[in-house]
Amino acid sequence: MATMNTSTWHTHFSGLARYHVWATHRLLEAVLPVPEQDYQRDVGLFFKSIHGTLNHLLVAEHLLWYARFAKGASPVLALDAEIEPERERLAQALKGGSANWAPLIGTWSAERFDGHLDYQTSKGVPQSLPFAATLAHVFNHATHHRGQITAALTGLGQPCPELDMVYCLQEESRK
Repeated sequence: MATMNTSTWHTHFSGLARYHVWATHRLLEAVLPVPEQDYQRDVGLFFKSIHGTLNHLLVAEHLLWYARFAKGASPVLALDAEIEPERERLAQALKGGSANWAPLIGTWSAERFDGHLDYQTSKGVPQSLPFAATLAHVFNHATHHRGQITAALTGLGQPCPELDMVYCLQEESRK
């Protein structure tokens, strides 16, 4: 990624973090009325069900990536681990976790964004990747799985929320 000054990095990633919170909340609102049987059903997603995919987001985003970025830790966790079996607590963990990114981003200097993130994969393999591109991956990864869940909602005959970032930006511009 191109070198940017601190203000540009913070503006870019803070915007992604705000969108991430907004989209997480909207998705979870849309999932709320889904009957438990459909919520748990294997609907052909990579992590099978809506519940499995939401648990994967909790593992990947909050327990792995956040720990790597915030603490320099490299937890060893299976990507399909069911961390939170209870639906409401899972939703609360995802909402809370999504809100953690913006304050963390605000603590980093421009030099940090231009550096590397050194960590170990969930299988213990050492990695060193460009910091900013890897942070972009975290938000892109969540968008990918939210898209899978919205497709599952449509397939289940449930209303599908509009999650395009432009809708978040439009909402922000009206405030």
